[in-house]
Formats: sequence, C-alpha cells, structure tokens
Amino acid sequence: MYLVELRDLGRSFTLGGETVEALSGINLEIKRGEFVALVGASGSGKSTLMNILGCLDAPTAGTSLLAGQDVSALGQDALAELRRRHFGFVFQRYHLLNSLSAVSNVEVPAIYNGVSKSRRQARARRLLTQLGLEDRLHHRPMEMSGGQQQRVSIARALMNGGEIILADEPTGSLDSKSEAIVLDHLKTLHVEGHTIVMVTHDMGVARHADRIVEINDGQIVSDRRNVATVAPPLRGLVDLAEKAGFLTSFLRRTSEAARIAFRSIAAHWLRSALTLLGIVVGIMSVIAVVGLGEGGQAIVLDQIKSFGANSINIFPGTGWDDRNRGNVDTLTPDDAAALAEQSYIDSVSPLAWDTGQLMFESRTVDGVIRGVSNAYFDIAQLPLTQGNRFTGGENRALQEAIIDNSTRRTFFGNSRSPIGEILVVKGVPLVIVGAIGELGGSLGQDERPQVFIPHISMMSRISGSQWLPEIVVRISESVGTDVGEKAVIAFLEKRHGARDFFTSNSDRIRRSIEKTSRTLSMLLVSVGAVTLLVGGIGVMNIMLVSITERTNEIGLRMAVGARTSDIMLQFLIETLAITIMGGCAGVALAFGLGALTHSIGTPIPMVISLHAVSIGCVMAVVVGAVFGFFPAKKAARLKPIEALSRD
Repeated sequence: MYLVELRDLGRSFTLGGETVEALSGINLEIKRGEFVALVGASGSGKSTLMNILGCLDAPTAGTSLLAGQDVSALGQDALAELRRRHFGFVFQRYHLLNSLSAVSNVEVPAIYNGVSKSRRQARARRLLTQLGLEDRLHHRPMEMSGGQQQRVSIARALMNGGEIILADEPTGSLDSKSEAIVLDHLKTLHVEGHTIVMVTHDMGVARHADRIVEINDGQIVSDRRNVATVAPPLRGLVDLAEKAGFLTSFLRRTSEAARIAFRSIAAHWLRSALTLLGIVVGIMSVIAVVGLGEGGQAIVLDQIKSFGANSINIFPGTGWDDRNRGNVDTLTPDDAAALAEQSYIDSVSPLAWDTGQLMFESRTVDGVIRGVSNAYFDIAQLPLTQGNRFTGGENRALQEAIIDNSTRRTFFGNSRSPIGEILVVKGVPLVIVGAIGELGGSLGQDERPQVFIPHISMMSRISGSQWLPEIVVRISESVGTDVGEKAVIAFLEKRHGARDFFTSNSDRIRRSIEKTSRTLSMLLVSVGAVTLLVGGIGVMNIMLVSITERTNEIGLRMAVGARTSDIMLQFLIETLAITIMGGCAGVALAFGLGALTHSIGTPIPMVISLHAVSIGCVMAVVVGAVFGFFPAKKAARLKPIEALSRD
C-alpha cells in the first residue's frame, strides 16, 4: 500500500471572478521511505501540490489518500491531528517565531501533542544537538544565520517524529555552504527511513532525491527515478504522544496558551497598558457606584435602626393620607399599658411631643420636648452617657428630665456636668437626672436640642392633653415584626371597637428602602457598565489588530498540529488576561478611592464590599469572554495555507 496516493486530483482558485486551475488531473503515488523532488518553474503548482499532500490545503477535485485513508473531506481538527502525527514541515522562509528561542521553537509541535514540558524540551535539545546547533539552543532566530534557522526548522519537523518531511524550497534562501549542509541533513533523514517530499525549482538540488516529479501548468509532465528506493526501517520516528487523559492534556495546552498570551502582552506592553486603561476605568466605575449605593443604603438603614429593631409606631387616624389625623384623639397611656402586658410585646412606650423654650440660667433656646417612658430609650437604642433614667418611675408626674448631647453642649459645654442642674422647660423647672449621646439628626429626629421627660409629666404639665399622638412598640425577637404588627392591630381593634389608628412597621420601611436602593444600584451599575463596554470594544479592536499582525504565527501553529480550539483558547486567554489585569487594577484603584472618601469624610461613604468587588470582577471576566470570542473565533477559522502565505 502506498503511503501517499493522489487520484485525479485538482485544485482551482477564483481570482477576480475568474477560475484558475492550479492543479488538474494529478495522479501520484509515493511509497514509504522515498525521497521525492517536485520540480517546476514558479507558478507551476508544485507548492500547491505539496500543501495538499501535507493537509494544509484541500483539493477541489479528486481524492487524496494517506496510508489508505481519504483525507479529502476531513474537518479541520482531524486534519490537524494528521499534521501533528505524520508530517513535519520545512519552509523556505523558515517560519520561526522570533519571540522564542531555538529550543522553544522546536518544541511547539509537541505542545499540541499533549507532551509534558520536560520531555519535549529534552527532545528539542537532543535534535538541535544532532543538527550541530548545541551552541545555539537559547538563541532567537534573529541571532542565527539562514542555514542555522533552517536547521532549527528541520529539528521542529522531527519533533513529533516526522514520518513525512515536506520541504518547500528548503535551500532557496541559503548560500551554497548552508545549502549543502541542509541537503546533507535531508539525505540523512532519508537514510533513517523518513519519507521526504522536497519542492524546488533547481534541478541541481532535485538530483539529490531518488525520484524527480516535474510539474508544469498544474500537471505532472514527467516522473523519473534516479535510483531504486528501498524503504529502510524508520529509526527517526519517535512517538512522544503520552497517554494522558483529556483533562491533563487540556491543562498542558491551556498552560502553554497562557504563557503565549502573557508573552504577547509583555511584547506590546504600551499598547496593552492603553488597552487596560478602558477596563480599569470601567471596573473602578462599577465598584465605585455599587460602593456608593451600599454606603447610602447603610446610612439610611442605620437611621431606621435608630427607631429600634422590630419596632412598630402606632398613630391615631386612618393613615398618612388622613388630613384630619392631627385632630383624632384615640390613643391613651392605658393602651400602652395594656399592650405591655401582651406576650408578643418586648416593650412599649407612650410618646408625646411639643416644642418650646428651654432655659438655663440666662440662656434661652428653642427645643423639642418629648414625653416618654424609660422603655423608650431601649426601643430607640439611646443609651445614657451620664446619670440615670427617670428615678421615680415614668408613670408619676415627676419633674425630671433627660437631655440629649445637643442640649448638654448648648447649656453646659464640654466640661460642666448637667446632672442635678435645674432646666426650665416651657416655664416648668425640671431636674436633669441623665444625658444621652448625640442623636445625629437621624431619620425622624429633630436636630434642635431635645429634652425627654416622663410622659405623665408631659401630659399634665406641658401639653395638657390626655391623648397620645404616638405609641412606640418593640416586638419580641421570637415573634417577628410582621406577625407582631398583625397581633397589635387585632388587639387595639378589639379594644377600641374600631380601626381608628394605623401602624408603621420599621422592618417594612427597611425592606422598601433596600429594594429601592437595589434598583438605584442597578441603574448606577448600568452607567458604569457603559464605560466597561467601551473598554471591551477597545480590547476587541486591539485583539483583531494582534491577529492581523500574527497571522503567520497562527498559520504555523496550525501547520504543526494546533486544533481550532487551541487557537481560540490562546486568544481568549490573552483577552481574559488583559481584562482580568485591568479588573485587578480597577479594584485596587476603587479601594484607594474608597480610602480617600473615608479620609476626607464625604457625606456618603463608599463601602467597598465583597459584593461590589465580585460584581466588578465578574463583569471583567464577562467582558473578556464576550469581546474576546469574536477575535478568537476569527483566528481559529483561518486556513493554515492562507495564514502562512500572508506577510
């Protein structure tokens, strides 16, 4: 059985609307171990024939067989496997990667064969040494002569065994001395049992082969033998392919793709840095707006907590839209006392308020007076910083007062203790028995100086009313706010015989604010995402430019056996690497911005939470994957021969 067999093979191209027949009616058989020279003038079709033999190109007519297998209709990955396992290519222009050393160039085919790094490097060094390049192992192509580069190319062709060596004008760019060295190496490979197919226009070079096939105008015009060929055992074929599992092989190829990606980024560091800038700004914007949203939400929730956890406020009337609710009298201290006896209630406080003048010694200011019970300070989470609570019990009309920090600072400064002093509230002298901390002007709190007195004293001495404008209830933790609210409503309805009150649930307000905050955050994230989108478009544009610049490299990698998935993976990783590095820089800058806002004390702090960072990082990865897919797909869809022929 022939190793290679072509039957009525044809290859045509469409150029400028016209069909050009590059090959027509080609019938050719090549035995294992032959050294065949394809000879012809420029444009005769010899290189096209070699490309079809090496599965770099596909015929438009006829059949191409390799070891009896019809390869004419195989897919790209199947053809890549054939190139990887059977062929080695020696190109006229060498097609070495300038960014790699000689060893790294030689080991490229083994990467796509799933070979471990240690094994492929050892074989690359051995092959280069055999070809007399032991002193050039770590030199790059630009540091070597043409003959040395061609020997590196031969070593690369042998990396995976090189059962069939396809040499396209291997001596076309060499001086006579280097030409002789390269031909000697090819003849040595022939002696070792490799099948050699050499394309040349020089009949003198062709005579080194055992068989000369002359091509003219896309047809074979002669096929003659110099000597009879007896195929020796193939001593040079070394199967490096390891029986590694799919995952192991994939991880090795991914690792190599990542190495290539980072090398490319480093080689064009300025362009990469400018590309990163768009991602950095986008990620920083996303994290910043999410952080500001969470900071604003935290402030509002802290203000809600100032009412106390699990608290319910009860008001007279039918609702906030009841214009007459200020004139409705329905809540009494007895209601508060009755509620306090219920099992689902943790604590209850009547709440009455008024405004008026506060006077100490010769100074007078306007302030807020609140009539409460001792339980109010627990419900509203207002711990005392000085003194005690109402000493005689809040249900007695004692002339006692507890002041806030604003009142203490207004009348007593920072050094004088207010405890035991007499404060005149709307003409009523009260003994100050305690002081609480700063109220901070939180939601629902008046920023004016505030004085708290027993609600009985408030109703009998200040307001003169027997009705309460509000009752504040704290529900037991074991019951839950919503359940407790329903119980409170049912209890008071039964007690009053009517629904002449309404309630405000702090937990419900909290949930409403959280929902609104999330909606606002999503809106802000969308604004930041626009910046990230622009950065992603920039990344895609740079990757398309990179693919254009590296078309030859892509073609070479395909020629030595890279799958379409390998090419896609390489450029996807490069895009992801750029976006992830930009994401990390954006996160770092966001943390710096957060620290800056904290140090200068902005009204709304930027809370850089794990949630905000996660959103930013996920968006960076998504942008990298989405905007990297199209360039990677474009690179993977290139045809090997077209990519190799581009300058």
